[in-house]
Amino acid sequence: MTTDRTRQLGVTLAELFCIVGTLVGVGVIGTRVAESSGGALAADATLLAPAGPAFSIWSVIYLGLAAYTVWQWLPQAGRSELAQRTGWWVAASMVLNATWLLVTQQGWVWLSVIVILTLLLVLARLALEVVSAGDDSASTLGLWLVRATVGLYLGWVAVAAFANLAAALVGSGVPATGGLATGWGVLALVVAAALAGLLVRMPGTRWFVAAAVVWGVGWLGWGRLTDDPRSNVIAVAAAAVAVAVIAAAATATRSDARSG
Repeated sequence: MTTDRTRQLGVTLAELFCIVGTLVGVGVIGTRVAESSGGALAADATLLAPAGPAFSIWSVIYLGLAAYTVWQWLPQAGRSELAQRTGWWVAASMVLNATWLLVTQQGWVWLSVIVILTLLLVLARLALEVVSAGDDSASTLGLWLVRATVGLYLGWVAVAAFANLAAALVGSGVPATGGLATGWGVLALVVAAALAGLLVRMPGTRWFVAAAVVWGVGWLGWGRLTDDPRSNVIAVAAAAVAVAVIAAAATATRSDARSG
């Protein structure tokens, strides 16, 4: 069996596992994420939880992963540098995604933090591989499919990781509201902004990462204005993060244009 064929099969098996995990996470064969872990991951559980509609981005990401799985079986695509560089990393991300969903079903919130942080690292490496593959390693359609899927995936997980950590802390007894919670929440958003600023330096996935981060913190801010626990301070901080991420992406784009 060729290396390309092994990789294609590995990605496909990972996609099937991801589908099973998703069916568990949306409540088809398990408990919805918002209702698992004693509600620790619900949209109103912590100051850093995005409002419910934010999670619709997963539909786009899952569609992109399914399309990637099909794309990498195409004769030219499967042998491209882009597929070779990204295949196993995409597979790893899907396995970690499904693992996170299965872990939360058991109420193991701190373990889910470890899984999502590992997923974040894998996706960051995946984005680097997309950059390293260059522009001529696959068809235009395949190139933008990978860029969009990886970028949205990475940007969203960067936001979700902080929400997951907040859920674990609250579950361990840290207050969900009050001055201390607000202070830690603002600090977490500052760190999230700094992380996003680093992630948008990578061309190709840049604006997709930025879009996902803005989407996530935008709904986070909206949730703090319209749902419990309410916090105008967190809402303003979330809006500031969104502006900062857009500015960072625009600055990186201009810098690349000048150097190019």
